[in-house]
Amino acid sequence: MHELSLMEAVRDQALEQAGRHGAGRIVAIRLRIGSLAGVEPEALRFAFTVVMEGTIAEEARLVIEAVPAVCFCGPCAQPFPAPEGNCECPLCGAISLELLQGRELELRSLELEEGSGPPAEAPSPAAKDIP
Repeated sequence: MHELSLMEAVRDQALEQAGRHGAGRIVAIRLRIGSLAGVEPEALRFAFTVVMEGTIAEEARLVIEAVPAVCFCGPCAQPFPAPEGNCECPLCGAISLELLQGRELELRSLELEEGSGPPAEAPSPAAKDIP
């Protein structure tokens, strides 16, 4: 279950950012997951409860934004949806080699709480794919 190691990486990044911002608690962790990222959201949710236990993110919400796959058709010069990785242009039938989105696995943001203060939004460091 590679979702466990992926969630460990998310936890490490989230705890590092929470420490930089002086947070006492992580209220929510927001992820963007592409439909072609090879990640099962339900397995990721299970891993989340396991790896966050005993941390300041133990009671945090996991918010997952699903990102659909989109390819670009050169002959038509426009993007098109690529359900299940089917990169055949629905207009002209050309096979696209350019995937615009759908492989993301990004830590988008954290909702942090400073001790007894109100929650504060903290953007993630430059969003990057986690292999």
